[in-house]
Amino acid sequence: MSSETAGPSVRRIFIDKQSPKAYHALIQTAEAVRATAADAGLDRAVVELINLRVSQINGCGYCLDVHTRAALRGGETTRRLGVLAAWRDTELFTPRERAALALAETVTDPSDVAAQESAYDAARQVLTDDQVSAVIWVAITINAFNRVSIMSKHPVRTVPQQ
Repeated sequence: MSSETAGPSVRRIFIDKQSPKAYHALIQTAEAVRATAADAGLDRAVVELINLRVSQINGCGYCLDVHTRAALRGGETTRRLGVLAAWRDTELFTPRERAALALAETVTDPSDVAAQESAYDAARQVLTDDQVSAVIWVAITINAFNRVSIMSKHPVRTVPQQ
């Protein structure tokens, strides 16, 4: 049986619970990054789009669930969320959102240097220096949370209807 089809052989450790001091430091970082993004003029909708796109790339079901619900609470539309994975093929995102998404993607996979340079150049044309920095920090932070949830195998559970 290949490792891709094999089920888990042992229960995963929820590393956020096992190492709470480290996880708390990550939460404090996320809070500082949210404040940095707000101070830079990035609204919560853009931050949630970044969180979702990075979580899509990383395949983090737990973070996709959390940030989809947050985006919807923040007024994001189901139409835009539904096409986020193919944002380049739509006209639904503003130039600033497009620049932020492209930059966040290169933070998530920095191995393509040409794409990284292109995304950075495009971002510098429509975002301030503070906004570029904030986008990068948002992407770094959600990448870290994705890895915590992926390695812990945090479950996505059914939410009771309200």
